[in-house]
Amino acid sequence: MSSHVKLWRDRVGTADYDIQIKEVRLQLAEQLRIFDGQIEQKSQLLQDLIDYLHRRGEIEGEYARSLDKLSERFSSRTRKKEPSHQSVFNCWQVLLTQTRQESRDHSMLSDSYSNTLPQQLSHCLEHAQRLAKRSRDICTQLQDGLLKVTAELQTALKTYYQYYAEFLSAEGKLKEAAKLEEKQKQSTSKKMERLIEKRRCKVQEIQLKCTKARNDYLLNLAAANSCMNKYCVHDLSTLIDCSDLGYHQSVSKVLRFYLTSHQLAQQNLSSGLQQLDKTVSELNQNQDRDTVMQANISAFCLPLRFQYQPYEGDQVCEVSAKCEMRSELVTRFQQLQSRLSSVTIEVEESGKILQSAQFSLLDGIAEDIFRSTSDFPSSPSLEGSNDISSSKTNQPKRRASLPDTESLYFTKVRDQLFNSSLISKLEAKHDLLKIAIQKVESIDDYSRTRSKRSVHHRKSQPCGQISQRLFNGDLLSYIQASGQLIPTVVESCIRFINLNGLHHEGLFRVPGSQMVVNQLKDVFEKGDDPFTDGGFDMDSVAGVLKLYFRGLEKPLFSEDSYDQLMECGQIDDKSKKLAQLKSVISSYPAPLIIVMRYLFAFLHHVSQYSDENMMQPYNLAVCFGPSLLRGPDSGDAAALQRNNDLVKSIIIHHESIFPSHNELPGPVYEKCMTLEEEDCEAGAEEGEVESDQSQINEAKDVPVFDVQSCREWPCLTTQAVPQLSCPLNIGTVSFYTAKLPLNGGEGR
Repeated sequence: MSSHVKLWRDRVGTADYDIQIKEVRLQLAEQLRIFDGQIEQKSQLLQDLIDYLHRRGEIEGEYARSLDKLSERFSSRTRKKEPSHQSVFNCWQVLLTQTRQESRDHSMLSDSYSNTLPQQLSHCLEHAQRLAKRSRDICTQLQDGLLKVTAELQTALKTYYQYYAEFLSAEGKLKEAAKLEEKQKQSTSKKMERLIEKRRCKVQEIQLKCTKARNDYLLNLAAANSCMNKYCVHDLSTLIDCSDLGYHQSVSKVLRFYLTSHQLAQQNLSSGLQQLDKTVSELNQNQDRDTVMQANISAFCLPLRFQYQPYEGDQVCEVSAKCEMRSELVTRFQQLQSRLSSVTIEVEESGKILQSAQFSLLDGIAEDIFRSTSDFPSSPSLEGSNDISSSKTNQPKRRASLPDTESLYFTKVRDQLFNSSLISKLEAKHDLLKIAIQKVESIDDYSRTRSKRSVHHRKSQPCGQISQRLFNGDLLSYIQASGQLIPTVVESCIRFINLNGLHHEGLFRVPGSQMVVNQLKDVFEKGDDPFTDGGFDMDSVAGVLKLYFRGLEKPLFSEDSYDQLMECGQIDDKSKKLAQLKSVISSYPAPLIIVMRYLFAFLHHVSQYSDENMMQPYNLAVCFGPSLLRGPDSGDAAALQRNNDLVKSIIIHHESIFPSHNELPGPVYEKCMTLEEEDCEAGAEEGEVESDQSQINEAKDVPVFDVQSCREWPCLTTQAVPQLSCPLNIGTVSFYTAKLPLNGGEGR
């Protein structure tokens, strides 16, 4: 019943976001529709101009031929007569000469209207359509980025709701235990005190997790609002500018050429040409862009800001840097400052290249459109618009490099927009963290002597008691011998990175100190946990985790299923691909699936901070793919690329591929981990108290390995899960597995 109530509350809390994100999706779709409408409008306008010029050329040609016939008719009459020097005759001769010149002028206009100008407008139409398509593609990518940010916001909200619900449940159990202590004060006072202390620690731990989840939600909330603001205020206008790049200039030059021809041929139409000149002079790309956006204000306006929606009863509405969170947030704040500095420098350098590429592209478009206009006369009033012939010798070379210049320009536009969006997200998180840290500094005088947080783990079994090697051994055999569903080295490294290094730039990509890596390896092989005292650099810790999987005797993905996995990677349909991957992986032994589920959930969590650590899913796949997936042709570059693509898909869709905890009981990776792990030491005592109070308290916090659930999962057979009598370590809780029956025998 409680699960249904919790689900209902989550739906109510996220209903507003669902509606708001749906409206944002509709608005983004409307923007794309308007972009398509604009290119259709520009194409139709240019085509109408071409048709007009063709018809105008025919009219001018007919008029020129009529004038030529008229002039020739009267000229032939005057040639038969003797020349006369009378002023009237001279006027007549001048008139006939003027008529012949006018005929030639109209013939030139006819050729210009029928051939040259339509050809130039055709080139302009091609450029406009191509640039508009590229701009639309970038707009689609930006919109995908916005939708990804909103999805991350929803995920953070759900995680925050989940942990806060757990906090309320743990707090309620604590209150129940306190009431129970008052009722049974004399009989079991010591046991109840231990139980209350355990539950108080549990409440504090869950409260810390809730705080971390709320902080992550608030940071994602600020990032989503910042990205949405950046996209609507700056990116849309930039994309419209990119789509119209060269369009106004080209139309302007075509119409100015039209004006030049008319000014030379028809001085008597000067008043009409001046009016057209004024209209052409008013061509303004920025004004047209603003007009389009103003006319479609509902599609291009800034959406409403996402508002903070706390869980019921939560009064905290800001990022908290109190207690244990202080060290983590200070480290993240410093990493954000470094990342912001590098991205800002990159944007500045990219902006310079973008400006240069824009000038080159404008010159190249102008030269490509007006490649055949050098033979036409120019007007003194338009000397500045006909300087293309000055670099006539360089025109073929520039036209040949035009596609490269165009590709460079749009690549830089895309990089500029994405990097500036990244800066907006990072600055939003940076500012919130700065405020939170400053508030704490103003309240207390916190000591900053500890730069890294230590991770206190339970003591592992000494390697002398385990017959299998930890490093360079067989993972399945080690799990069977040690009883650790997640090997200590994997769990410890992942926990250390979760607490200290999710935002570390170049995580897993930058190599650590080989000497430190070897030292950590030796400590793990002795059965100890080297991270109890902290003090290790993040790259070396990541190097130990990579070294462990790279040195396994058998890769995590069975070599026998390599061909099946490669076939899965070739499937284009996403749903079929994931279903096939799940089918192949489900055939693995259950302990391996549990390790895979834990590892890939962690890698996916790392990729969610790619804005700060620069480790997208593919980058992580490049680091782990060769170690996790090996085949006979793994050394081939093409095969390695396919391997990395497959691992990337598993990282992104790990939740759809691996079984849930209900389907396969075992350790599950937690996004919000805490500093210390004391559940293991307290597990036995808590179990005693709960066994004494089993008739009173029905809720048990210790997870049980459900044998029935294992039978339902096809890979959990007696061959896959051997008889184990040692404790299995699941997350932060230890328990003893049941011995499964072999060959129909009774299990214990």
